[in-house]
Formats: sequence, structure tokens, C-alpha cells
Amino acid sequence: MLLQDSIHTEAIPAPELPDLTEHISSKPMTPYQVLRLLPKDATPAQQDSAIQAWFQPGEVHYSNQPDTLHLPGHGIGRSLKDVNLPQYYRENFFSGSAMYHPEVDGGRYGMAGDPIPYSLRYDNVITSLLLICFIMTMIAYSITKNLIIRQAKDFFNVAKANQDLSETSIEIRMQLFYVAQTSLLLALMYFIYAKANIASTFILNDEYMLVAIFFGVIFAYYIIKYFIYTFVNYVFFDNKRNGHFLHSHLFIDSCEGILLFPITALMIFFEVSSISVTYCTIFVLVLVKILTFYRCYIIFFRQNALYLQIILYFCTLEIVPLIALWGGLSVIANALKIIF
Repeated sequence: MLLQDSIHTEAIPAPELPDLTEHISSKPMTPYQVLRLLPKDATPAQQDSAIQAWFQPGEVHYSNQPDTLHLPGHGIGRSLKDVNLPQYYRENFFSGSAMYHPEVDGGRYGMAGDPIPYSLRYDNVITSLLLICFIMTMIAYSITKNLIIRQAKDFFNVAKANQDLSETSIEIRMQLFYVAQTSLLLALMYFIYAKANIASTFILNDEYMLVAIFFGVIFAYYIIKYFIYTFVNYVFFDNKRNGHFLHSHLFIDSCEGILLFPITALMIFFEVSSISVTYCTIFVLVLVKILTFYRCYIIFFRQNALYLQIILYFCTLEIVPLIALWGGLSVIANALKIIF
């Protein structure tokens, strides 16, 4: 005969069990007593078969009567699921304990460590932006390499100061990308300056929104400056020299972004001192202004030798907007900082 036990799912031979009828008594036996009747070398299959043969599972009938256990002299307790139950009835001494309510977080054990301060070198978004800038710079340089070399050769050539330049639309777009990169790098530098000297926390949700605001302000500064240059130069100078100066100015701003990129990378990833970064940045900005002043003199004022006019022209269109940009960024940073 083949039987099926709870351990094996396939039919197995029935184990040889000892005769337990002689042990039947009027009292019900427990599983422990049934297993004690088996020999000591009984296998788990034999033990399981003996339990199944001795005990027959029956239907369980749970009581539907309410729990009447309560203190003497007090009424029957009310269920906590009752929505009309008063709040003082629900609360007790252990209501706020995490041991009494496992769903409530009881906090950590031990002493909490000091949090790691925010750093741009551990920021994946900023690292990705700089990596994208580096890749796009290489792509833009491969497209505008001939234009950059030609403009670099003719930059200090006085004889070719007013010579027409042939630039394609792709080369102009790549130079505008360099201007956007310059705005991004200056935004990162000013963001680090604001975190160190203005405030460590701001009312914005994350740090990237503040960097985006700085980037938008600086990029708008470059665009507005180009429009002002175009308007002023069209009033006082001819279209040919005005166009040539705009191409030169775009080239200078592109070179500014290329020079600022290694400075920003050293500051973020190699923790170069802020004093060294400040000196390098000031050197790049002063060099850019000197080159811009030189191109203004060569293109517009060399033939007339108007020294006072070029100083006024340069201060109005270069120095004053730069000071206004610094002041605007300071106002924005102070307006967004959290005052404790």
C-alpha cells in the first residue's frame, strides 16, 4: 500500500510503524506522547506518518462573543477601533513609545556623526557639466581650429585690423558656445565665492538653482553688452569696422572661456587655494580687458589718435558693465541667503 506524507510530494512506501493500539487510553494523547511510543531510531517520515495517523485535524470554531474581561466595578471595555472613542481613552503612558508602536521610528542608537560638508568635487551634476564642457570644447575647437589660428595670427597685425573675416554660421555658433561656457565657469566661481563669503545656506531648494541663476545673469550680461556695443558703434563708426570689432570681441570672450576652464577644474577637483584661484582669475580678466582695449584702439581710434575718447569709450562699455555685474550678483546672493 502507498501513502503520502507532508514531507514528500511523491508517493512513498508506508513506513513500518509499531502497533500503537495497545496504548490507546481514555485520555487524549499529545504529539509528544505519540512520538515517545515510537522507537528511538524512527525516521522523520515515520514520525510524520504516526502523527497523521493518530491526529485528525478538525474544524476550528472561534468564539464570536465579546471580551468581557475588565476590572471589577468597571464597565465592559470599548474597542480602540471605535471612532467615537475619546482621545483620553486611546492614550496611555506608553502611547508615545516606539516599543509600544513599532510603526513609529524610535530614532538611531548611539551618537550621530558630523555630516560631510558640501563640496563641488563630490557633486555629480557639476562634474558632469564640466565633463560636457570639456568634450564640447574639443568638438568646437576641431570645427573652429582654422578660424582661431587665423584670428590669432592677425590679432596683433595692424595692417589687417580692418580686413574682412569670412566666418561660417557653424563657426559663429561654436564661438557663442564658448561664451556660454565662459558664463558657466564664472557662475561656478561666483557660487564658490558666495558660499565662502556671503552665506552657507540659501532659501532655494538645491544648489543648482543658484548656479543657474548666476549663469543666466552672466550670460545676459554678455548678450546685453554685445547689443550696447552694436548700438554705440553704429552711431559713431561705420558698419565695416563695427562688424570687425564684434568678431574680435567674440573671439576674445571665447579665449576667456578656454583660459578659465583649467582654473575652474583645479579649484574644484584639486582644492587649489582660493587666493591662487583669485589671482589667476583676475589675471585672465585683466588680460581680456587689455586685449579688448587694444582692439578698440586699433580698429576705431588709431587713425584719429583720440586718447581721451577711447578711455571714456572703454570705461563706459567695459568697466562700468563689469562693476554693475558684480553688484547685481551680490544683490541676488544677499537676497537669497538665509538670515539666522
